Amino acid sequence: MSVDTVSLTGWGRTSPTTAVRFRPRTYEDAAVAVRGRGPRGVVARGLGRAHGDAAQNAGGSVVDMTALDRIHTVDTVAGTVVCDAGVSLHRLMEALLPLGWFLPVTPATRHVTVGGAIGSDVHGRNHLASGSFTRHVRSLELLTADGEVRTVLPGTGLFDATAGGLGLTGVILSASLALRPVTTSLMSVDTARAADLDEALARLAGCGASTPYAAARVDLLARGRATGRAVVTRGAHVPLDALPAHARRTALAFRPGRLPTASALLPGGLAGRVSEAFLHELRHRGTPAVRTGELQRISAFLHPLDAAPRWSRVPGRGGVLQYQFTLGHGHEETLHRIVRQIAARRCPAFHAVLKRFGEAGPGWLSFPTPGWTLSFGLPAGLPGLARLLDGFDEEVAAAGGRVCLAKDARLRPSLLEVMYPRLAAFRALRQELDPTGAFRSDLSRRLAL
Repeated sequence: MSVDTVSLTGWGRTSPTTAVRFRPRTYEDAAVAVRGRGPRGVVARGLGRAHGDAAQNAGGSVVDMTALDRIHTVDTVAGTVVCDAGVSLHRLMEALLPLGWFLPVTPATRHVTVGGAIGSDVHGRNHLASGSFTRHVRSLELLTADGEVRTVLPGTGLFDATAGGLGLTGVILSASLALRPVTTSLMSVDTARAADLDEALARLAGCGASTPYAAARVDLLARGRATGRAVVTRGAHVPLDALPAHARRTALAFRPGRLPTASALLPGGLAGRVSEAFLHELRHRGTPAVRTGELQRISAFLHPLDAAPRWSRVPGRGGVLQYQFTLGHGHEETLHRIVRQIAARRCPAFHAVLKRFGEAGPGWLSFPTPGWTLSFGLPAGLPGLARLLDGFDEEVAAAGGRVCLAKDARLRPSLLEVMYPRLAAFRALRQELDPTGAFRSDLSRRLAL
């Protein structure tokens, strides 16, 4: 096991802090790292894709799980895989797709670990149909503060606290996941322009079982009648019989492909607001009004963030603050107000994505709830940003919504109980399981979790 002292940030590069990093290669090493954590506690860390400070621990320890990356078993009859928590979703796809299996849920990047996906209870474009990641976890092995390794099953309080619990119940060592069968590694994608936010919402609401994956890329710089205009994409896995005969022999090949460059994805954060608005205009008008049945590789459709792994560096030296919130059905006017405020201020928001959520998962701190979710990035150094987002927090909380803790870097703790009504149960279980506070992070201290 290697040990060093490093400066760490989230993916957005905001609020760097220094910690002792342990990199275990065995489960026994992980237990040693937890025992040697020091007075500031310890938290597990994967590939560093949490946008905020959930996987940082200033003055304490972090356990880098990326060397624990074994795939133990794949059951191609039952459709399950057992693997270490440090295995990336990318590696699972490489191993599983040729066998005719795929992950039932994946976020916008495949470069996250299984442990991180459980700890953040990540969601994807198919939440309405498939829920979030932990709905498909059959069991997990958890190293707790007392040094014990517990088998944790769905339906228990410890599972519900760990699912979306941001690593604060212990170190996830391994997990058993249920998979979904596929016959090709291609997606059939429909694209349509939406003239405004209402049309985008209507198009997403009209998605049915035949297109389980759906999202809208929103132009947050458009104003007037075009406020909230978007490009809506819907997709479904392509069946084998839809391919020509010559393509069926390699139908399950995993080819991530070459995606657009950062300049094609992002509105040129260094080029000034006029240029950003112009690029948004070009991008919107350059998309066909309607296009159906386009064949795309799985990762080209599902993992847009992987097109530019260093996208968070584009807007400038201060890093990127990622903001994501969810609102229930019937609170669309709050969504409209927030979009109008961003547009009116000409905020250089980028990678703004609107999705529809289905049934909430079991996690007490899991983010998704039925309704709508909007996420976007803003330069962290934007003047007046703290005041603007504090106002959004108030509006979201008043409407019964919540912000995503896995992406958060600045939420005020006073709103946490309003947004997450099961917070008291989470705190009580943590106190019982970890009375000395072995597992801590910058986020847990900031929000008094």
